Amino acid sequence: MKLNISKRAYHILSDLQTKQFKQVMMKILGLIQNPYPNDSIKLKGYEHYNRVDSGEFRVIYTIEGDDLKIELVGKRNDDEVYKKLKNL
Repeated sequence: MKLNISKRAYHILSDLQTKQFKQVMMKILGLIQNPYPNDSIKLKGYEHYNRVDSGEFRVIYTIEGDDLKIELVGKRNDDEVYKKLKNL
């Protein structure tokens, strides 16, 4: 599977502290092996989008063929990530 990280997600990841970055990236790399883990949830109203949580962060992603695309990364405790998703 090929990993593709959107520019928006890349900028958010690059601003994370080292511990948080490692935690989120381990979750993302795990999605390459298993794109639909037990904690993956299909987003209502967004047919192709899934989400997983990693610590205090939420990862929004899509699977298209052999491509895993990380669309957004955001804090779990606010709805900002969903507001950004509406603008995609």
